[in-house]
Amino acid sequence: MDGVSNELTPELAATIEAGFARRDRANMKPTIDFFEDLLRQHPGNPYVLYEVGGSYDTDGQEEKALEYYERALPGLTGDTKRRCLLQYGSTLRNLGRLDESLELFAKACQEFPESDALRVFKALTLNAAGRHDKALATLLLVIADRIDTPEIKRYEASIRGNADYLATR
Repeated sequence: MDGVSNELTPELAATIEAGFARRDRANMKPTIDFFEDLLRQHPGNPYVLYEVGGSYDTDGQEEKALEYYERALPGLTGDTKRRCLLQYGSTLRNLGRLDESLELFAKACQEFPESDALRVFKALTLNAAGRHDKALATLLLVIADRIDTPEIKRYEASIRGNADYLATR
């Protein structure tokens, strides 16, 4: 891998951010072209691979996105890895690969236990898999963990109790 950098330099991060900021969800071709060109400049860079995958994913080309996510994941760290796992798991769900999606979300939630978004997207997969009680239980726990209002706090024990009950059904 001579000349290939797996790093996210400040310059590369700024270029990625600029490309992402110009994204038009209704017309993803310019964004796809931008990130494909960036990948030619930074072959194999996991952060660029992730952005290419995300661009195809946003464009509805989930099968193509999977390839990029899979190539990117081993080299990603931190928040970018968390986002890639979320998008990869969601894409698997959209393709009907529910068991793979659930397995990925289980591991991702262990690695990033504070990620509410991972838990919400896991709940979407549980729901798609017909596991409605477990999906609702997951969302109830996100609510109990994260919504800090007097009303929610007053009923927190009940919310958690209902989540426990639903999770075991």
